[in-house]
Amino acid sequence: MEHYHIWVNLKESHKDLEFAAALDVYLGHLAREGLIEGWTLERRKFGFGPPGLPEFHLDIRAKDLAQLDAAFHRVAPRSGELEAAHRAVYAAVTDFTSGLYRDFPDAERAAQRPG
Repeated sequence: MEHYHIWVNLKESHKDLEFAAALDVYLGHLAREGLIEGWTLERRKFGFGPPGLPEFHLDIRAKDLAQLDAAFHRVAPRSGELEAAHRAVYAAVTDFTSGLYRDFPDAERAAQRPG
């Protein structure tokens, strides 16, 4: 499983529920098209966390890099209904930071595990 992690702050923190709803529309669309496996949104609790990371954390899951690449290609044209959903998300955020992780050991390495 590939995990596309995104950390963001909101431009207007009082619009937190609107942001969550916009993500549900946008990423729900990608999930229904089979372009991602799923996603979760998390929020820092009681201010605990590394000082350099923003308040919200998003984990978008894809079965492999090909699926994730297909999702990026679907979004890239920036047109139509999907773009409107995408705009509602990215217009709400600031301090974007991201990373790409994988489950470990993954299938390629699990076969080499000792024991």
